[in-house]
Amino acid sequence: MTGAQRGLAGAGREVVGPLVLEAWDAFLAQAEAVDLARPSRLPGWRAHEVCVHLGAWPDHEALADLTASARAGGRGTPPDVDATNARVTAAHRDASRDEVLAALRRNREATVRYLADAAPELDLAPAVSTVGRLPLLSVVLGQVYELAVHGLDLAAAGAPPVPPPVLQAGLAALAEVTGSLAASSGIRGGAALLTPDGGWLFAADPPGWTVTRVDGGRPAGAVVEAPADVLLEAASGRANPAAALVRRRLRVRDLPELMRLAPIVEAAPGIPGGPILALAARTVGGTGDLLGRLRGRRG
Repeated sequence: MTGAQRGLAGAGREVVGPLVLEAWDAFLAQAEAVDLARPSRLPGWRAHEVCVHLGAWPDHEALADLTASARAGGRGTPPDVDATNARVTAAHRDASRDEVLAALRRNREATVRYLADAAPELDLAPAVSTVGRLPLLSVVLGQVYELAVHGLDLAAAGAPPVPPPVLQAGLAALAEVTGSLAASSGIRGGAALLTPDGGWLFAADPPGWTVTRVDGGRPAGAVVEAPADVLLEAASGRANPAAALVRRRLRVRDLPELMRLAPIVEAAPGIPGGPILALAARTVGGTGDLLGRLRGRRG
């Protein structure tokens, strides 16, 4: 790696923007089709709460807060995502269906405005996200991971399935966030997230990282391989990666190499992909069950 590359954030809005907006459009279509009163697989949450916490409300505008953080130099500590989710979902528990869908559309519109109007220098400026300091455009891309995972939640509650391109984009966002956090933690290493339809490879070489598309074959080094939905389920804690490994729904190659990334879990316990990294730590180390420490709802 030459210089301080910045993954997909360094590739710019022309790469990130279409991935994010396609994911928003797919999630909105799911939300419009599902019965929001249906219970979801997340304890205590209906489809209503899944959608509410992804919306933009007068008391909760995540992208505006992140942009303000980037403008201020990325100072501060990561917010408590579980406490924030609890506050927002409680405050809007009785919102109407129309109000929930409008809040989702406002959040998409806020993303559109950022991509169209925000100063270019903000893209690589650090912002304090729920998992630590990341370039703001990496956080914007991170929405795709959340939308893909919560799209799977809505599908389990009766919504149409998540389109395959959105699942792939969710893996790209997972690779971006993990590579960025590895680089900022001084960790050199990487892994491929591989599906039958290709995947994404990230490599951290502090202070930078790269994220590249894998269109065929199996790259050298650590590989986590499964259908895209299984990878996202395992990465988010919806499915136990150890059980998926035993059932051969998930395959991992070069666990010791993957283990090099495991310290990220200590620095950012809620990191997307944390359960898979914890599996590597448990398998290689042979002691402790770190999976129980990770919050399955975080998406």
